[in-house]
Amino acid sequence: MKRPTTVRTALAARAIGESVATWRKLHGLTVQQLAEKANASRSTIGRLEHGDPSVSFETVLNVCANVGVLDRVVDAIDPYETDYGRLRADQELPKRVRN
Repeated sequence: MKRPTTVRTALAARAIGESVATWRKLHGLTVQQLAEKANASRSTIGRLEHGDPSVSFETVLNVCANVGVLDRVVDAIDPYETDYGRLRADQELPKRVRN
């Protein structure tokens, strides 16, 4: 059974979708052109731009690469680019985290 999407995730997906649409337009690309470049269907790009959180991670990364922001996305989740990550950098990280 699929778990429901949290409100926070839905809001993030919508914000990312709006940003993707803006980047696409800034690059002068149609939805079809971006879909071809990102190896996705036109409808998948439409779903992404409308905030559908079920679009595959691979598609999101391909789209980011094609609008020139993939490196920024990777940097945004780099733990060592945060104060917390830098503070913990000298500590040994656990090999596995168990719940």
